[in-house]
Amino acid sequence: MGKGPGLYTEIGKKGRDLLYKDYQTDHKFTLTTSSPTGVAITSAGTKKGELFLADVNTQLKNKNVTTDIKVDTYSNLYTTITVDQPAPGLKAIFSFRVPDQRSGKVELQYLHEYAGISSSIGLTANPIVNLSGVIGTNVLALGTDLSFDTKTGNFTKCNAGLSFSNVDLIASLTLNEKGDSLNASYYHIVNPMTNTAVGAEVTHSFSTNENTITIGTQHALDPLTMVKARVNNAGKASALIQHEWRPRSLFTISGEVDTKSIDKSAKVGLALALKP
Repeated sequence: MGKGPGLYTEIGKKGRDLLYKDYQTDHKFTLTTSSPTGVAITSAGTKKGELFLADVNTQLKNKNVTTDIKVDTYSNLYTTITVDQPAPGLKAIFSFRVPDQRSGKVELQYLHEYAGISSSIGLTANPIVNLSGVIGTNVLALGTDLSFDTKTGNFTKCNAGLSFSNVDLIASLTLNEKGDSLNASYYHIVNPMTNTAVGAEVTHSFSTNENTITIGTQHALDPLTMVKARVNNAGKASALIQHEWRPRSLFTISGEVDTKSIDKSAKVGLALALKP
């Protein structure tokens, strides 16, 4: 475990990664090349049914400044400039998208041994202001995540979260959707030698009185091969196998079946990430 409570986005992240990361039903190919001068180019293509999406991302690093420039299928140009450690514990991020003139945003992140703060503001006449903060330690942390629309004078987001962590267990409780949704997640490392872990997530909606329950597990068959599986109370069961066939290059096969409609065809996703 690292020092400090981290940022609000890290509350429950281990559980979310176990249950949702790398699962997909699309076909995706990613190729990343890099040069000794600090320039990395990533080309990605994704096939979603009959639709094909592609983007090219260029990353340039110069000392503590990282610039990311991405162009997608619709000729949108995304630019993100990150300045790491302009002061101890501080990170500054500036981003915008062309041709959207209202997309500019400035974000500041600050990490301390007992706090983590992130704030952002849109570069418009009536911006949306985001502020999140976490206090505590790497064992117990309490935080909140707020968004305020200066045009309407209303809070568009008001969340709160609590996280408990130790060496092999992480539990979190978050209140989302302005108090309408309660989410509890659990992540437990069963065997660190084989990277075996189990996780669960329960979400309750107060407005609909409905519960969503998802449980999952992961296990490393060998140092290069990982298998994962999950199932939810809607009857959707998913599994994947991921193999690192060469350093930093991954091949992933994932599938999903609806156990309540077993006559329907299973959804299969493929992902190939190459980093020569």
